[in-house]
Order: sequence, then C-alpha cells, then structure tokens
Amino acid sequence: MWQRIQTLYLFISTVLSVLMLFLEKADGVTFTSYVPYLVLIIIISLLNILALTTWKFRVFQMRTSNLSAIISVALQAWLAVDYFTTHDVLIFHVTVLFPLAVVVLNILASRNIFADELLVQSASRLRSSKRRKK
Repeated sequence: MWQRIQTLYLFISTVLSVLMLFLEKADGVTFTSYVPYLVLIIIISLLNILALTTWKFRVFQMRTSNLSAIISVALQAWLAVDYFTTHDVLIFHVTVLFPLAVVVLNILASRNIFADELLVQSASRLRSSKRRKK
C-alpha cells in the first residue's frame, strides 16, 4: 500500500483536509465556526480516508478521489467568495489555500491510480492470451 506514490498523495491530502478542522482561516475565525464549511471539510476528509484505505479497489479509489477533488473545488470557490466579500475586514491565512492543495493532490493520485489500473488490465490481458494459446 505505502509503496505507491498515489498513497502518499492521498495521505498528504487527508492530513491537509483534517488540519483544516483545527486551524484558523483568518485571525480569530476557524473553518469550523461556519457549519457549511465544517460539513464540507468532514465530507472531504471522509472521502480521502475512504480513498486511502481502499487500495484493493482501484476504480472505487479513483472515483472517491475525484469526488473529493470536486467537493474541494466547491469549498475553495466558496472560500474565494468569502475572501472577496470580507477581505477588507479579515486577514486570511495561508490555510485558505489548503483545499486547492487537496484538489491538486487528489488529481495526481487519481491519475496514478488510473495508470495502475491500466497496467493491471494489460497484464491480465497478456495472461489470458497466453492461456488461450496453450
């Protein structure tokens, strides 16, 4: 499990999404102070944990990683709207960019999972063609 690069991508993505539960997005304002942010972060974290632990089911792992990336894009867009409406009142931290990093890591993981799936399918196809020749 840990020898694959996509597992490291998913692990870092999971750590970043869980860290958002404990860090501030602006001075004195946490991500969990607004309930929709909290719900989205919990969903993203659970999807990342699910993708991290289902390495035997590559297609399911790829789909959960993609879904987590899509929800992270929605969270990042919502944070951008929040920033542009209140940037003169609040000073935002770098942690506001964590969902963007989660998106990039999930997309990289999904691409590597897809490459692994193609490799397994081609090896399976080669094995089945050798059996038919005998």
